[in-house]
Amino acid sequence: MSDSPASNETGFVRFVGEIVLMIGLAAALAFAIKTFVVQPFVVPSGSLEPTIAVGDRVLVNKFVYRFESPQRGDIVVFSDPYGKLPALIKRVVAVGADTVDIHDGHLWLNGKELEEPYVHGKPTEPGTIPMPVRIPAGYVFLMGDNRPVSGDARFFGPQPISHVEGKAFAVYWPLTGLRGL
Repeated sequence: MSDSPASNETGFVRFVGEIVLMIGLAAALAFAIKTFVVQPFVVPSGSLEPTIAVGDRVLVNKFVYRFESPQRGDIVVFSDPYGKLPALIKRVVAVGADTVDIHDGHLWLNGKELEEPYVHGKPTEPGTIPMPVRIPAGYVFLMGDNRPVSGDARFFGPQPISHVEGKAFAVYWPLTGLRGL
């Protein structure tokens, strides 16, 4: 039996169709993962230094907050309240029903000075919003670890949890800084 030109052509068309289908499925899967599960994010500022540096690439779990609320200490990516950047990254320092205040260069939470080893002794100065501030239910108070250079909730106030895009869980670039958060 010899291959006819028609069967060769049909085989080639099938092969090309399968390749196109596989590329389409791979693109759809990548889009779904990035949209709903895990997304890479480039850190735009030094507000979390030295925990995370400018230009570091982090992975953000976009799925976790469908089942639980952000917790104190989580590092989250959220919508820029000023709309200048696609997103910002900060640490959750207070959640709904907490009261935040600043005294003598230290952050106070619910009447007690908060231990914050991640600020490395840098002072926390008041911003432009009046203190103390009680965090409404469904909101979080987000601050950078590098307080002297962080434009954070001291200036833009508590943010709705609905603006939180996900929880940063790992630095994946540069490779020398590969680690969990």
